[in-house]
Amino acid sequence: MPPYARRGVHGQTVETLARRVLSGELPEGATLDLVALQQELDVSLTALRESLKVLAAKGMVDARQKRGTFVRSRSEWNLLDADVLRWQFAERGTARADAVLLRNLGEVRVIIEPAAARLAAERRTDADLAALDGALAAMGEQGGTPTHAVESDLAFHRALLTASHNELLERMEMVIESALAHRDRLVHGTGRADDPVPSHRAVLDAVRARDAAGAEQAMQALLAQAVRDVDLARTGPDADADAGG
Repeated sequence: MPPYARRGVHGQTVETLARRVLSGELPEGATLDLVALQQELDVSLTALRESLKVLAAKGMVDARQKRGTFVRSRSEWNLLDADVLRWQFAERGTARADAVLLRNLGEVRVIIEPAAARLAAERRTDADLAALDGALAAMGEQGGTPTHAVESDLAFHRALLTASHNELLERMEMVIESALAHRDRLVHGTGRADDPVPSHRAVLDAVRARDAAGAEQAMQALLAQAVRDVDLARTGPDADADAGG
């Protein structure tokens, strides 16, 4: 499902409840006291129930007769939902836990994006190339802010998935974007990352040339660079030197 609107009392209530579930404050299996929550959050019972419907749609809570509303097991949560991913990054708190989630998402990207690049090389249209060219040009603009860098990177990878002309791959956009946005904020905030333009241009050149194998290989190289950038952002050059490179 698409991300919900975060504005207003409804959005704030959803965010609060999600944080409590993810932090374990509302543990798996716990039955929720809706009257107490309503009073604590100072919202109407209707607003509270509507907020819980959002979490129910994401597999995080459920309601049963005689038992009431309860937190479901993590194994039943929709962990690929864009909001659930975003909430996890917000709540994990420790560098180690954050690294585990980034690693998991990075492994998903390695499975999906090289295959998407191969299909894009086989199926791309002139409109697809124009979108990729525009994103690459924005990525190469000098003096851009970290926010601009994140947005242009997201635009490129979104355009690549679209160019695959596979509806199911296109739906992976939210998973890719959640991983990429957090990774980009981390990397671009330090200023230690390599120039992203050459690796992205290599993918685009192969897609333009309809070189399916070359596009797949270029995307694999791009993702390998992304891992190196994250490692450098986390450790810094001094730590790398201490660790022997």
